Amino acid sequence: MNSFRLRFFAIIAITIVVSLPVLGAPDPKPSAEYYQIRVYHFASAEQEKMLDEYISQAWIPYLHKAGIKNVGAFKALANDTVADKRLFVFFSASSLDKLAGLPAQLQKDSGYAKAARNYMTAAWNKPPFVRMENIVLKAFRLHLSMELPKLKGPKKERIYELRSYEGPTELLYNSKVHMFNEGGEISLFNRLDFNPVFYAEVLSGSRMPNLMYMTSFENMTERDAHWKAFFADPLWKKISAMPEYQHTVSKAEVMFLSATDYSDF
Repeated sequence: MNSFRLRFFAIIAITIVVSLPVLGAPDPKPSAEYYQIRVYHFASAEQEKMLDEYISQAWIPYLHKAGIKNVGAFKALANDTVADKRLFVFFSASSLDKLAGLPAQLQKDSGYAKAARNYMTAAWNKPPFVRMENIVLKAFRLHLSMELPKLKGPKKERIYELRSYEGPTELLYNSKVHMFNEGGEISLFNRLDFNPVFYAEVLSGSRMPNLMYMTSFENMTERDAHWKAFFADPLWKKISAMPEYQHTVSKAEVMFLSATDYSDF
């Protein structure tokens, strides 16, 4: 066999070996999910009725059709006593491209257009909301995807606690994100059964830098008991006293929400 043929077969052998999967090699690292929280601000019962109709009959069914299975729709418990009433719609996607592509897909969907007609053709002086905002988020590196809450009690009694933490500077904000991940705060929430839905960094929103997360409970009494245990836990006392985690939050907002009848969870 001449040298040319030897080199030829050697190249073929190397190509085959390189293309074979490596035994025992780890699977590719899973990627973080992306989330969107759409917040509708409204003021009247008429607007609330129009939003309920639109979200339950058009928006959520369209998201399901687009392959998004679990859509949360929540109203703030404070709605009864405040002028700025809020309705939150939360869902996840595998990529930013998926999120960005939803509006274009929506415009092509005749079923959506029919179901959303009242909402889309509302008169200028009778709008369905006062203001709408979209918040885009990326899941934390140690909690890469949303989880469905493991709650068994009546839906109307459940408490969904949505928290927003703004940082005074980007560096201090990054320290707070580290505290949740490598610092052990997420692990503590999991150990104490806070039923988290998501933990995420805000990529785009009106408040920056900002992280948000949602936990869930059977009722408010259970929620209070969980937080009492959290603040008494040795791990929390340890990490909350560490110098690198001081002064990392400039503004915190705690929102108590209840699931609508049409929410998927």
